[in-house]
Amino acid sequence: MPHRVLVTDKVSEEGLALLKAEPDFEVIVRTELAKDVPGLKAALREADALVVRSGTQVTAEILEGQTRLKAIARAGVGVDNIDVPAATKNGIVVMNTPGGNTVSTAEHTMALMLALSRNVPQADASLKAGRWDRNKLTGRQLEGKTLGIIGMGRVGQAVAQRALGFEMRVLGFDPFLSAERATELGIESIPHLHQLWGQCDYITLHTPLTADTKDLINAETIAQMRPGVRIINCARGGLIDPAALREAIDSGHVAGAAVDVFEPEPPPADHPLVGHPKVVVTPHLGASTEEAQVAVAEEAARLLVDFLARGQVRFAVNMATLNRAELDDLRQYLDLARRLGMLHAQMDRGIIKSATLRYRGEVAGKNTRLITAAFAAGWMETALGGQVNLVNAEAGLKERGITLTEEKSTDPGDFSSMIQAEVETDRKGYVASGTLFGREFLRLVRLGPYRLDAHLDGNLLIFTHNDRPGLIGALGTEFGKRGVNIAQMNVGRETQGGEAIGVVNLDAVPDEEALKAVSDHPDVISVSFIKLPAHGELPSWLQL
Repeated sequence: MPHRVLVTDKVSEEGLALLKAEPDFEVIVRTELAKDVPGLKAALREADALVVRSGTQVTAEILEGQTRLKAIARAGVGVDNIDVPAATKNGIVVMNTPGGNTVSTAEHTMALMLALSRNVPQADASLKAGRWDRNKLTGRQLEGKTLGIIGMGRVGQAVAQRALGFEMRVLGFDPFLSAERATELGIESIPHLHQLWGQCDYITLHTPLTADTKDLINAETIAQMRPGVRIINCARGGLIDPAALREAIDSGHVAGAAVDVFEPEPPPADHPLVGHPKVVVTPHLGASTEEAQVAVAEEAARLLVDFLARGQVRFAVNMATLNRAELDDLRQYLDLARRLGMLHAQMDRGIIKSATLRYRGEVAGKNTRLITAAFAAGWMETALGGQVNLVNAEAGLKERGITLTEEKSTDPGDFSSMIQAEVETDRKGYVASGTLFGREFLRLVRLGPYRLDAHLDGNLLIFTHNDRPGLIGALGTEFGKRGVNIAQMNVGRETQGGEAIGVVNLDAVPDEEALKAVSDHPDVISVSFIKLPAHGELPSWLQL
């Protein structure tokens, strides 16, 4: 029986030709099914793979009970239109094409920046209306201006390269952009966003939409920006609070904006930005070049050929390249490493230089490359959300100039197995070690020089402090006032009365007032709040 591939969005003929050239493939193009839920659900019962762009919404309802469907290829980067957890639940591999849109999106960003700077849309409309408004449409040049790029992945780096060609000063913010990689790119790495806002004449967004980046451009962050700043968004609509940006433009604090993406799409008629005279808008054209459409279609075709004909998985967003037996053997170690990565990602830090994973005991004889990849995925998850998994995490670090190394020892030491993760930044090194108790309990057994036995799940309050009587009671009182229950508490110290570290597992997220009360205690030195998954909660790429 041939591999049947269903295509429900318009993709380039070059990509279809690659699929049709395979002798055991049958290609069915039915773009009318993109908006026909019952029809799509029925058609997928007879398909081995599905190719979509952004037009087809692949929901949990559509995927439920699809026993034949094995793979979905997204001809593009974002998989917002695909219910990835539902696909995972049904054993369906979801793949995307992260490289095909890079140049086109970077060029569109520059086009919008230029149009915004030189009043191109207004000049075009004015002249076509019979006016000669040359004196009213004086613009500004890019040379010598400062551009802040938020998100330094493929697209962000491509924008930086082009902005440098315009002789701009370029600042880059990315939680995983090393200083060395920034130097190679010819830009300045900014370790904290609050240090970027006030320096920029232009700000462009190239970061995924996650819980942390939702409404990244809002009233509070806009207030920190330089008066006269211009903002460009070719990434995701949800990164901007449109009402706050509209108000800032009306007040004159923001000189203008250029927006290619919206939430939802298409935007409603009363969208705060679409009709504004100082906002340049385009209908999600970042990837809409002939070259990009050919590139993503061809890459999607190659992904499906590799998967269906050769059993190879590339650019999967919910599956690692390992078999089920190996996954079952490593699952707890992978979860432990991922949580150590998430812990490191949320600690206060400077510009990252490198990370070292040290494996000791039984785990040193396992497939540590996969465990290291799980650490990298957890480490980058906060910044990049669901786009990170075992397959692509290490590549993302390498792209940003961060080295990730392993050391192994079969000597068991104090535990039958232990994973130690050490992250080096320009400020200091951070060390965290974890182990398994039994087959399902994950423990944090070291932070810095301190030995612990803390649960590595849920809401963690980590505080360094002077080892004084009464401190723990004071913290309990502060949380008790606000109805936040302490589930577990563990303290590590080297000497009585000296510096110590405490790890408190909380049943709820404390408010800012509670965290401030802890920070203000005279014996508390530093406080970090860490949010980890609940016990037993796994990402989609560990559930297959």
